[in-house]
Amino acid sequence: MKADPAVQRRLLDLAEVDAELARVTHRRRTLPEIAEIAEAERQVRAKQDALVAIETTLTDLDRDVKRQETEIDQVRAREERDRKLMQAGSVGAKQLTDLEHELATLERRQGILEDDLLELMERREAVEADVSYARVALDKSRETLEDAARRRDTALADLESTETRRTADRSMMTKGFPDDLLKLYDRQREQRGIGAALVQSRRCGACRIELDRSAMSKLKEAAADEVVRCEECGAILVRTSESGL
Repeated sequence: MKADPAVQRRLLDLAEVDAELARVTHRRRTLPEIAEIAEAERQVRAKQDALVAIETTLTDLDRDVKRQETEIDQVRAREERDRKLMQAGSVGAKQLTDLEHELATLERRQGILEDDLLELMERREAVEADVSYARVALDKSRETLEDAARRRDTALADLESTETRRTADRSMMTKGFPDDLLKLYDRQREQRGIGAALVQSRRCGACRIELDRSAMSKLKEAAADEVVRCEECGAILVRTSESGL
C-alpha cells in the first residue's frame, strides 16, 4: 500500500486524538468517585440498618415504659380504694386486717415497679441518645454520598465535553485520508490499541521495541510513500527526520 508521506504523517495527529479518546473511555470506567460512591452507598445502608435497629429498641422501651406506668397506676388505684374503705370505717376487724396486709403488699409492689420504671427510663434515655447519634451518622454518610456523586457527575460532564470535541475533531481529520489507509489504521487500532506511531531513535513508538538491523534496513530501502508496519506489533510506522534513518 502506498500513501503520500504527508498523509502518513497526519496519522500521528489522528493517533493522538484516538489516544485521548481512549484515555477518556478508560477514565470514565475508572473514576475514583465510582469506588467512593459504592463505599458511601454501603455506609448509608449500614447506617440506615443501624438506625432502624436502635429505633426499634427505643420503640420496645417506650412500650415497656407505658406498660410499667399502667401497672403502677393500677397498683395506686387499688391502694387508693383500700385506703378509702379503711377510712370509711364500714369494714369489720378481719377485713381491716386484710386491707392493711394488702396495702403493705401494694406498697412493696409499687416500690419494685417504680424502681423497674426508673431503670427503664434510664435505658430509654441512653437509647434515645444512641438514636440521635445514629441519625447524625446517617446524615453524614448521605452527605458523603452526595458529595461523591456531585464530583462524579462533574468529572463525567468534563469527559463528555472532551469526548464530544475530540470526536468532532476526528471526524474532520479522517476525511483527509484514503479509505484503504484509514481502514488499515482503524483495524490495527481496534486490535492493538494504537494504529500508527512514529519511528524515533530506532524504536517503534507503539510497542517501544527497538528495531533490529534488518527492520531498519527495510525502512531505509522503502520508498517514502510506502506504508510500512512494525514487524512486532503491526502498527503503521511513520517516518520523519526524527526516525534516525
